[in-house]
Amino acid sequence: MVDYEKLLQVAIEEARIGLSEGGVPVGACLADHEGNILGRGHNQRVQQGDPTIHGETDAFKKAGRQRGYKKKIMVTTLAPCWYCSGLIRQFNIGTVVVGESVNFDGGVEWLRENGVTVIDLHNQECIDMMKSFIDANPDLWAEDIGE
Repeated sequence: MVDYEKLLQVAIEEARIGLSEGGVPVGACLADHEGNILGRGHNQRVQQGDPTIHGETDAFKKAGRQRGYKKKIMVTTLAPCWYCSGLIRQFNIGTVVVGESVNFDGGVEWLRENGVTVIDLHNQECIDMMKSFIDANPDLWAEDIGE
């Protein structure tokens, strides 16, 4: 059985790195069906000046080319936005583990409607980290989600 909480801790470590760099605290990792980490990353839109580097896309890219994604697990500290949800659907990633969807629910329901298994861990550390960031940086947060 895959330990989703353990994988989430990797994503949380990545989110903390992003926050310490002055960026949006969203971290992620891509794992195989046994829970082995293939790639990990964090949102770097601010740090790199690149709006395409979200936590999920960074982890996905760092995992490199895979021979299929149906049995892969995307783990992210925050519910994936529409952009990252599109990545998940495009490559047919079968499972998404979400640290939290309280501050932002993104494309969670759309993913579920399209056959993706979504597991929301309702992790308090993820909820608190994102809430603190949004409260302290409302303009940056609005920019990140396209408002």
